[in-house]
Amino acid sequence: MQLGFVTAILPDYDLRSVFQAAAEIGYDCVEVMCWPEGNDSRRYAGITHISAEQFTDSDVATISQLSDEFGIEISALGYYPNPLCPDPEEAGKYMEHIQKVIAASGKLGINRMNTFIGRDWKKSVDENWPRFLQTWPEIIQSAEQQQVRIGIENCPMSFTQDEWPGGKNLACTPAIWRRMYADIPSKYFGLNYDPSHLVWMQMDYVAPIRDFADRIFHVHAKDVRVDQHRLDQVGIMAYPLDYHTPKLPGLGQVDWGSFFSQLNEIGYQGPVCVEVEDRAYEGSTESCLAALRQCHTYLRNYIPCRE
Repeated sequence: MQLGFVTAILPDYDLRSVFQAAAEIGYDCVEVMCWPEGNDSRRYAGITHISAEQFTDSDVATISQLSDEFGIEISALGYYPNPLCPDPEEAGKYMEHIQKVIAASGKLGINRMNTFIGRDWKKSVDENWPRFLQTWPEIIQSAEQQQVRIGIENCPMSFTQDEWPGGKNLACTPAIWRRMYADIPSKYFGLNYDPSHLVWMQMDYVAPIRDFADRIFHVHAKDVRVDQHRLDQVGIMAYPLDYHTPKLPGLGQVDWGSFFSQLNEIGYQGPVCVEVEDRAYEGSTESCLAALRQCHTYLRNYIPCRE
């Protein structure tokens, strides 16, 4: 396995500075954010460390040179919009940019791209399914042709009032993953697996590693703390952020020993990237770097340094 981090935590850094920080701390890789250039109001969104617009051979050469200079690999290109949102024009822009990120990943030889399925949050899973079948087969077929694997993060994106009640990403439970892969059985269609979301949804986060072993293309290392006192006051029907908090690995309720033991059991050899969303470490860039150092120290207990 390779230990890395998601670059969204360093929004003010350029790619060179991201690589330099990763190398100085001791990481092996980074998942690089590739949002379209411009603002996005969603937390951790809108970060552009590699622009997939007009991506050229010169960009490939520059990025590859930086990677070699600092000894840091790119685990995947990441872009997490809602391509099944109700506005067809907005959804079209998201799908167009997903295709550009897939193409950039192929040109760079990374061959891995992470994203969301998307969802109309006011409709049920069944009501969303025709849009899923209308949208995703074409994207996966394009990824197949470019030999780029698509890892779908299992975040429900159902945290706040504007995402309530259904959330903005269909791919949040094993039952839905099975349905997705039955309808689109491509080997290029898999998971960017994050255990933290299953914890606050009161689900087993270790068993799916075994059940979906051949679909896990990439892993996010994020922890979570469920505040039982708050949950006892508001119940599970409250907005989820009313009773749980994202944490750094080791500061929440994920049993990382069991988690990595199961990854070892299935022979997983891919990237594990820290996703820092712990508000206790967001006060400054130095706080974010401190979080990355702490995560590196903790997770090296499970992912040895490469020789």
